[in-house]
Amino acid sequence: MKEQENITTILKITDLKKSFGANHVLNGFTMNLYEAENLVLMGKSGSGKSVMIKCVVGLMQADAGTIEIMGKDITTLSQKEFNNLRTQIGFLFQGSALYDSMTVKENLEFPLRKFPEYANKSKQLVLDALESVGLKSAINLMPEELSGGMKRRIALARAIILRPKIIIYDEPTTGLDPITAKEIIQLMIGIQQKFKTSSLIITHDMDCARVISNRMILLIDGINYIEGTYKELAASKDKKVQEFFK
Repeated sequence: MKEQENITTILKITDLKKSFGANHVLNGFTMNLYEAENLVLMGKSGSGKSVMIKCVVGLMQADAGTIEIMGKDITTLSQKEFNNLRTQIGFLFQGSALYDSMTVKENLEFPLRKFPEYANKSKQLVLDALESVGLKSAINLMPEELSGGMKRRIALARAIILRPKIIIYDEPTTGLDPITAKEIIQLMIGIQQKFKTSSLIITHDMDCARVISNRMILLIDGINYIEGTYKELAASKDKKVQEFFK
């Protein structure tokens, strides 16, 4: 997917830099996420994927560079403005990250607590989100009563409850058996098609990348080393790129 006038850029990262002492993690990382696309980001452990995500969602401040979400430079926003913008970003945490002491319903209601305007709609939002992942019957269960695949589905329901424009998936298939992993991938595709979300998918799962990606980026040496379709990257003769496809 190439940048064209008729394609809307939802997330634009330009020349992002972040160091921790002498450790230069991001060295001018640049990428675009386009409307309604599934973009897979791959990189070795410690390559800067998590640091980049933390910068995007405001948990960490970059040393240099710009991040624009739906055309707004987040460094110029007030905290209130950024919090409002954050409602447009859903996040699927690695390992699901459900609250053990809360029911499924309470876990899904949790992101709504900061926004009084959703108070009267919370019940319907919860039901709609659960229906989207096929688990309306689990509404009153506790996390300990759920399988690994069900927990991932509930976490995905929580990520989409505010109908965000962007969903960031952090290792969505890690820890799942192959059959459940395929079910989650198909669910992610279904949600993207239903809600026309733009998805940034961080994964080490090459099967996931092959099935779900419209485009891939390899984060190597702190930069966007190469990008293209799965087939284009798999055919690359570059040794650093080939390492991912062995």
